[in-house]
Amino acid sequence: MLSRVPELPRIPGFVDAHCHAFQRALRGRTEGADFWAWRETMLELAAAQTPASVRREYVDVYRELLAAGYTAVGEFHYLGLEEGRAAAEAAAEAGIELVLLHVAYARGGIERFRQESVAAYLRELEELQGSGIRVGVAPHSVRACPRDWLEELGRYAAEHELPLHVHADEQPREIEECLSEHGLRPIELLDVCGCLSDRTTVVHATHADGSELDLLAAAGARVCACPTTEANLGDGFLPVERILHRAIELCIGSDSNVRIDPLEELRELDGIARRQSGRRDVFAVDALLALGSAGGASSLGLDAWPEVAVDLAHPELAGVEDWRGALVAGCSAAVFRGPR
Repeated sequence: MLSRVPELPRIPGFVDAHCHAFQRALRGRTEGADFWAWRETMLELAAAQTPASVRREYVDVYRELLAAGYTAVGEFHYLGLEEGRAAAEAAAEAGIELVLLHVAYARGGIERFRQESVAAYLRELEELQGSGIRVGVAPHSVRACPRDWLEELGRYAAEHELPLHVHADEQPREIEECLSEHGLRPIELLDVCGCLSDRTTVVHATHADGSELDLLAAAGARVCACPTTEANLGDGFLPVERILHRAIELCIGSDSNVRIDPLEELRELDGIARRQSGRRDVFAVDALLALGSAGGASSLGLDAWPEVAVDLAHPELAGVEDWRGALVAGCSAAVFRGPR
């Protein structure tokens, strides 16, 4: 009689709340002296994308996300309307849950990113949503969206109860430019424009100051940390303990996909907190795993998403008594065995 193979334990799948799938192609390249030099390389890559290349290449990225334990993804998408449809088709083929964070872009960047008006952007968003694609409102940044756009996007997201995602406080130069134009720091500007609520996710916030963190806490907004990308781009360190002190919720993203491994994102986040505080107990294991899963789902407005199985026989878990603790202490995503 054949012995029964024990069922693998399952945990909630991880949720990648911030992904630029096309940037996967930059992995391992020499990308310039700083963030702004890297950005020029990224813009060249973005300019070369087509609906066909997105449809073809995103499938591979989304399959890599799935293999790593991510079962849902928020694609922060600024390549165009038809490319957005192609991204949704790629996600469906790969079998990953997708929320298309269709980006509003008024100025800067390259021409293909930009809409002629905020009304034109909202027509695109509604067209995508009307075709059955889950969407979120996504002003790219305070650099890309002027004040009147931010005000309209904040109103629209509130009226339609949609997630709102935005880059903010990633780089000091961004803050300096915002202060020069508006007399406000980026998160302060988002607040006065009505863009902060419990449906808002601020991506990065590596250089947010105390007053900005207070605004996030008061609004019930969350922060999406992308530690492997933030390290690669020289963005700085998220003020983790100050965020936790204010009870600001966190989630994670793979961002530029320099690494696709939710456990590494969580471990980097935990490591930053330990180094900043000099303590090892900043995050409880279950809380860390939850921000990587339920935290991202809440950020994207998802009520349900698939689980993943944990292969307890994997060599990385050999001799381990507390496998949940071991996941964040030293495992890679190789220990996962796909969604249910």
